[in-house]
Amino acid sequence: MRTTSEKPSGRAPVNADRTAPAGALSGPAARKLPVPPRERKPALAALAVLLILGGALATTLLVLRSGDRVSAIQVVQQIGTGQPITEAAMREVQIADTGIGYVPYSARAEVAKTFARVTILPGTLLTEAMTLSASEELGPGKAQVGLALKPGQMPSTLRAGDRVQVVHVPARGESSGSPGRVLAQSALVHSVGAQGRGGSAGQITIIVDSSISPTVVGYSARGEIALAELPGAR
Repeated sequence: MRTTSEKPSGRAPVNADRTAPAGALSGPAARKLPVPPRERKPALAALAVLLILGGALATTLLVLRSGDRVSAIQVVQQIGTGQPITEAAMREVQIADTGIGYVPYSARAEVAKTFARVTILPGTLLTEAMTLSASEELGPGKAQVGLALKPGQMPSTLRAGDRVQVVHVPARGESSGSPGRVLAQSALVHSVGAQGRGGSAGQITIIVDSSISPTVVGYSARGEIALAELPGAR
């Protein structure tokens, strides 16, 4: 008797005979949501390029313009309102061209024929708006009066362009105890000379109305004039 031993062939997996449809996903990929195709926006891309190019161009222009220098007038001395602007009060400086209408240093000769519209402090860059072709303080109806004053009759800090009260101070023995009388409420100091040694008289020139100039001159000759500074008045 022959015994035939046959090994059973391996069992085919369930659904082995089923073929997966083409394009089907299996495993974790099958659980992902479909991604819609990205839309290209050429208009936004072009705008971004233009913005980048514009920024680069602006930066380049700023760098180039920062190197442009112009010659301007800088005031080195205080010039009071109505005072002449002298060449000694000007110096040349090189500044960046910012578009502001500073007076060029080449025009200094013309500027020296003008007057200050306002008080100009040292270090100021001059503009045309600060100048006048004629001084209102030295116009008709005004007079320049020279005074020789002693210490105590004027502040030691006075300078051209300051404003002062012109006060009549009676001499001793005349109306003793009476207060001084104001002759000019706000006179302009035109120039201040150096005070002499030993407390001698200091020379100062003020501008007052021509109607009171004889009175000021008369009292000054008798030593009865004093000046009171008006800080902040220009």
